[in-house]
Amino acid sequence: MIEYIKGELTELTPAMAVVECHGVGYGINVSLNTFSAIQGKQEVKLFIYEAIREDAHVLYGFATKQERELFLLLITVSGIGGNTARMILSALSPNELCNVISSGNDKLLKTVKGIGLKTAQRIIVELKDKIASTGITEAETVSSISASVNTEIYEEAVAALIMLGFAQAPTHKAVASILKADPDATVEQVIKLALKML
Repeated sequence: MIEYIKGELTELTPAMAVVECHGVGYGINVSLNTFSAIQGKQEVKLFIYEAIREDAHVLYGFATKQERELFLLLITVSGIGGNTARMILSALSPNELCNVISSGNDKLLKTVKGIGLKTAQRIIVELKDKIASTGITEAETVSSISASVNTEIYEEAVAALIMLGFAQAPTHKAVASILKADPDATVEQVIKLALKML
């Protein structure tokens, strides 16, 4: 079992990080929270969850153990797979997710793509008591992403959303309208808003 991978960050998109460790490049699926935390770094350490299926070995990487812990809790809920759990952790920070679950806010959880009311309620019912043990504090900080050109942000956000499985046409439309309303929005903010619109 891989606990973590530490090495040089050679490639990074909002959905995937490539970390080179002793000459091997690992393609690791990341959430938006982890993307923000490691952006701009040369050396990174990602805590790993390894999903071994018949047709694939998939690595999910997290900047903190707490985020991985939440991911592991989410995939214990029936109907939540690795990609849905990553989608939830991209739409909400670990701190926000804990607050949503402990306060029973199924409406906010339902805004995440692929999460219906029943699934949102199931997540809250099954994880409410377990969340208390994660020890996630209010001090979750996400480094803001600075980019000089909006076209850069536009392209990166669209690419990330398409990678997450959204159709091209509505994605372009959503990202364009978000950047029109808030030209200074970061890639992360644009994607989070788009996740709620699509």
